[in-house]
Amino acid sequence: MIENVVKVDPSTSRRFSPEVRRGLLGLGLGNALEWYDWMVFGLLSAFIGPNFFPDRDPLSATLNTLAVFAVGFAFRPLGGVLLGLFADRIGRRRVMLTSILLMASTTLLIAVTPSYSVIGVWSGVILVVSRIIQGISTGIEAPLSTSHAVELAPEGREGMVAGMMSLYVNIGILMASLVSFLCSLTLGGAAMGSWGWRVPFIIGAVFGVVVLYLRRALPETLRAEELAEASGTTVWSGIRKHWLGVLAIIFVVGAAQAYNYAWNTGLPTAARSNFKEDPTIVFALTTALAVVLVVGSWVVGKLTDGKAMSRWFIVTRLLAIPSVFLMLLYVRPGIGGFAAVLLGGSIVLVLNMTIYNVVSTSLMPKNIRGTGVALGYGIGVALFGGTASYLLVWFQSLHADWIFPTYVAVLSALSVIFYVLARRSSGIFVGK
Repeated sequence: MIENVVKVDPSTSRRFSPEVRRGLLGLGLGNALEWYDWMVFGLLSAFIGPNFFPDRDPLSATLNTLAVFAVGFAFRPLGGVLLGLFADRIGRRRVMLTSILLMASTTLLIAVTPSYSVIGVWSGVILVVSRIIQGISTGIEAPLSTSHAVELAPEGREGMVAGMMSLYVNIGILMASLVSFLCSLTLGGAAMGSWGWRVPFIIGAVFGVVVLYLRRALPETLRAEELAEASGTTVWSGIRKHWLGVLAIIFVVGAAQAYNYAWNTGLPTAARSNFKEDPTIVFALTTALAVVLVVGSWVVGKLTDGKAMSRWFIVTRLLAIPSVFLMLLYVRPGIGGFAAVLLGGSIVLVLNMTIYNVVSTSLMPKNIRGTGVALGYGIGVALFGGTASYLLVWFQSLHADWIFPTYVAVLSALSVIFYVLARRSSGIFVGK
């Protein structure tokens, strides 16, 4: 028996009911936790690296840590497929609870794992395994939470849902930057490198317990008859039928994530590792960027509410092509140049990051949405998002700075092409 099933009648008010608001809160805070944990790991990679991968060259240790960062992304497709299939067969709510439980427990494990000097290579093994589990968890968290939120909300409110879910994502990013900044400011660089980097992870674990409690009352959006008809065979036949939609999702997500991780993780890491900028000032600027994203996502949600999301997507994605080349202005030490590039690209970044998940959701029918969106999302993030920070720092170390923005520009152009082709082939299933 399926309890708390929410059926949305298009003829009813477009207002969010208390039940829907509570559901959106639990889903949104889960997104915030996911991004908090991932951003903290990326932002603190220069401190984490020497503790788990000792190396005489700080840049090499940082690159090793960013490689572990990418390993977690590599397992997102697996998590998306496994948990997405469960979401289409047993319901959204149980899977949403599982993903948060996995994330919170592994975040705590990273926080308490002894360093290389204490347990040797096992410290690195535990770190990699934790990141793999987190990759499996987050492979479903962002795509399914957005799909779940769209299914909960009244028809026509997709823009507001996009704004709200993006708002929570950016709150997670803001928390990561703010906590990192405050820890660095309070403890100092030496303490951060020794043990202070663990504090943000402990905070993330506590945050996860709160989210898990809130999601206990999360409504289910799949009806009993929909679950009864679901099977592995029907889901995979649907995926094969809508393969072009999955391909489009890969590039819609991949291009946005490559841009996002370049700005939120890659550029700050390059500033600290390659150009030796003051880490406290770097964290202050990434916090300012997060504030722009928080405010901007709410504004974009208001602007797109009730509007055609497809037009907004095409225009904002095309704007990303020239704007990504702003990073070429930061090729030598100088905190002013870093600030100009980081904040200058923030407007186009927030436009793209607010709507891309709802756009991806729109390309899949409800009966295969959990699997289809998660599969496309996981592959896109693994191929293009998880490797972005590493590629950016690596190309800069080779003095080939122009390659990375060109790469992101090509991804952005391909995302528009495949999206248009998928729309013409199958249409869209959410919004207009």
